[in-house]
This record gives sequence, C-alpha cells and structure tokens, in this order.
Amino acid sequence: MKKFRQNRTIKRNVLIVDDELINREILGNILSQEYTVSYADNAKEALEKLAGQDSSYSLVLLDLLMPVMDGFQFLQKRSEDEALKRIPVIVMTSEKESEVRSLKLGAEDFIKKPFDMPEVVLARCERIIELFEDQSLIKQTERDSVTGLYTNEYFFEYIRQIELWDSETPRDALVIDIEHFHLVNEFCGRPFGDLLLSKIAEALDRELPQMNAIACRANADIFYIYAAHQVDYESVRQTIQNVLANFKMNNIRVRCGLWENVDKNVEIEAWFDRAKIACNQIRGDYTHTLARYDKEIHARHVFEETLIRDLPEAIANKDLVVYYQPKYNIEGDTPRLTSAEALIRWNHPKLGFVNPTDFVPLFESNGLIQKVDNFVWSEAAAQIRKWKELFGITVPVSVNVSRIDILDPSLESKLDNILKENGLSPSEYMLEITESAYSENARRLIEVVENLRKKGFRIEMDDFGSGYSSLNMITSLPIDILKIDMSFIRNMEKDERNMKLVELVIDIAKFLNVPTVAEGVETDSQLKTLKQMGCGIIQGYYFSKPVPPGEFSKVIKKELEHRRNAP
Repeated sequence: MKKFRQNRTIKRNVLIVDDELINREILGNILSQEYTVSYADNAKEALEKLAGQDSSYSLVLLDLLMPVMDGFQFLQKRSEDEALKRIPVIVMTSEKESEVRSLKLGAEDFIKKPFDMPEVVLARCERIIELFEDQSLIKQTERDSVTGLYTNEYFFEYIRQIELWDSETPRDALVIDIEHFHLVNEFCGRPFGDLLLSKIAEALDRELPQMNAIACRANADIFYIYAAHQVDYESVRQTIQNVLANFKMNNIRVRCGLWENVDKNVEIEAWFDRAKIACNQIRGDYTHTLARYDKEIHARHVFEETLIRDLPEAIANKDLVVYYQPKYNIEGDTPRLTSAEALIRWNHPKLGFVNPTDFVPLFESNGLIQKVDNFVWSEAAAQIRKWKELFGITVPVSVNVSRIDILDPSLESKLDNILKENGLSPSEYMLEITESAYSENARRLIEVVENLRKKGFRIEMDDFGSGYSSLNMITSLPIDILKIDMSFIRNMEKDERNMKLVELVIDIAKFLNVPTVAEGVETDSQLKTLKQMGCGIIQGYYFSKPVPPGEFSKVIKKELEHRRNAP
C-alpha cells in the first residue's frame, strides 16, 4: 500500500470548498503538486459534486463560514450519509471555538488560516487521506462477506487486543460446527446456503453482547466465539438450531466444542484448535451436543501429536518393528505351517510399547498409514528373503494394503520394485485388503485387485463379515483367500448366532472355491469346531502370538523338524 501511495502518476481527487477566491487559489497552488483539485463556492455545491456519478474524492477541505450553505450544515448532512462519511474532511478555520463543534460533527482535522506553511498543509492532507484509506481497507477485509462476522485474521487480532488490555478476565473458546451443512448447498443451492449462514450469524450477533464476546466465521460452516466465561452455552447452540428449524432444516445438527478458562500461556490459535478437538469427539454421537476440552482429551491429543511427530524418526531408527504371526493349515492330521501375517509394533524410546490400536487408526485417519505400510512391505519382503536363504524354504507373508494405498497410482510399481529388490515372486507375497476399502471406493479397489492378481499376487479379504457391504463385495471383488473376523471366532461357542455366521462364511468360501483363514483361534475346542466346519487355515494364540523375526525363526525350525520326522 505504501508503494501505491508513493506512485506519483496516480493523483487523488481533493475538493476545496470556500467562498473566497483567494483562499481557493492559494490552497489549489499548494495541493495541485500532489493532487487533482476541484473547487466549490459553498457547501451546497460541494454536496452536488460529491453526489455526482464520477465522484471519487479522497478529501474535502471545508471552510465553515459560507453563503447558501455553511460548513456546519455540510458536516451535519455528512454525518447522516454513510457514503459521505467515507470521505474525510479537514476544516479550514482560524476560530478556536469552532474546532470543538466541528469535531463533534465529524471533522477529522484542522488547517489554520492563513495558509502560511504549505508543507504543513500537504502533510496534514497526506496523513488524513492515508488514515482513511487504511480504515477503508480494514472495513473491507475485516468482515466475512457472507455472514458479516469477523474473518479469522481480524478475529485473532482483536483477541490479542482484548488480552492486551484485559488479561485477567477468565474467557472461553467455543467452536460451533454445523454438521452436514454441505447438503444444504447441494440440495438447495449456494445462494440459499449463504442466506441461511447470514441468518445464523445475525442470531449469533444478538447473543454476543450479553456474553461479552466476539465471533467469526472460521471457515465454511464453522464459527468461533471468544467470550467471558459462561456457565452454559446451550442457549447459543439452541439459537442456531432454531434458525435451522425455521428454514425447515431439522436434519442439520449443531455441535459445539468448548475450552473453558483458556490457558493464556498457550497461543491464541491453539485455544480454538483444542476446542475443535473436543467438538470432533462427538462427531456422529447424537446423544451429546457439546464436548469440553479437558485433561483427558488434552493427554490424548498430546499423545497422538507425539506419535505423528515421531513417526519419521521411528521409521528411520526402526523403532517400528514388524512381528509375524504364523498361519497353520489344519486340513490334515497334523497342522502345518503355511504362511504368516506381518503385524506392526512400535517400541517408542520414551513412551515404551505403543499398542497398534493407538496408532494404526490414527494414521489411517490422517493418511500417514501409507508410510507405515511402505515400511512393513519392505521389511516383510526382506525377511522372506532372509528366511529363504537361511532355511531353503519360502514362508509366504501377507501384508496389509490400506484404503489410502488403493488410491495410490504408484501402488503396483512400489510392490513390483520391492519384490525385484529381494528376488521374490508375487506368489511369495500376499496382500490383505479390508472391507472398508471396498465400501469407500469399490470401483477403484476392483480395478487394483484385478491388476495385482494378473501379476500373480494372492489377495486376502481381511475381517470378512465385520461390515455392512460384505455380501455385496464378495460377489464383485475377485479374491484368493477369505479371512473370518476374529470377533466371530471368539464368540462362536458362546453364541449360536455367531456359530452360524462362521459356518455361513466358510460355506461362502467353499462356494467361491477359496480357502478360509480363521483369526483369533485360542482354544483346542475352537480349532476342532472350525476343522469340522471345513475351515482350512487358522491363526491365533493357540499356536503362537505375533513374534519378532528371531522368534519366528524358531517356529520355522520347529516346523522343519516335524516335517523331517514325519512318517
């Protein structure tokens, strides 16, 4: 903006209003060096010029004592007109008593008569124009165009000003999320959605004064409120819900996250990040409408952020370790080791052992699971090669392919390169795909699986039966092995329905002419029951828990001894 002001080829328009010709000429000579100058003999003529279609004045220099309409009348009319109030006025007077009256009517500055110092006149004009242009820019950018609430940047800046002058008052950070608001735009159109947002903002604006609060539209359908500490915010949430109801949007829910008595040693933006974390805790939970950020959520948040931050180092230092759980073929009289599943473990240098249930879902939600998968793929392939060199046999290993991997256009080339680097064939390397990948992008999954099978990879469908799309998926997705979800196995002897479901899945596999793998087998009774049903392969604690490579080598040795001693 400063460079723009210093551009001498752009001259602003200045209007001099004075009934004395000599005064107009003196001021005109001073100002014409920097500005394009226009003149008016009285305030009435000045108003006509300012109301013209081509009017674009940056400053009015106003005499007070004039015929037809004087300067005080001009200032009075200006105070009643929003367009005129955007043009600053410098009053030209030599009377001290007129200054107070002019200030009350909205004048910005004064120039003393007579005009004996041209540089002072120019400096005052430049300063006032600059102040008003800055003010105009602020007014144009501080408010969201749809709702009229503050934009993010100004919201946080005003909070800084509030805290600068009143840091002792306990205050709350509130995040309001209007769930599924995108459906309003999709079904009713964006103009309708914008109208609804503006009405929500109007309702919020009426609530703010009594809470000593300010608000902004953070993005899309999310609002932030910074308020003096309140006992309850249900009235705020209900106010918005009522607006939605008035627009017949009863299927749209208002969800809130609150950090009470924010810690002012933490960065301001983090106050609302944490309130939003609380808000996200009740996504999909229709029994709660407000969640508070507390010590438990904070501890979980810090824990998860630590895992996210430390993942690259864990991969580089191999704090992530691949364990292997054996799978046994139970079709004959003696169970035989047939393959293994690669399972990730994390031995964190500070946190100790981190359960996979703590980090796998986290990384699945933010896309980092792809880094974990790539690590497991490479480690598992290298381990297959080592066992092959050490024992002279191949123990095929199945690795997980997450839904985000399915969307990776370089998936096939990554797998090809891993096998090439380790001298393996696709038949020695199995891929496990979960049902969720199908439910989110069925067409892409089918395309990828078909291409991988053509290359010789065997595809295992993991956790079959745990989701709603299982039957639909099994009719369209080509697979080589069906894995029964372990929750059915654990409960099949306790619940007749689970027993029937396991039997049904095995029958489906027989119909498709593919083997079944039962996960989570822990007892001899479970093994015998599954064998009677026709299940061909089992894995679980009955034979071995997941173990590191060194321990699994003992499993292979034991298997080879059994084979040598078999009749």
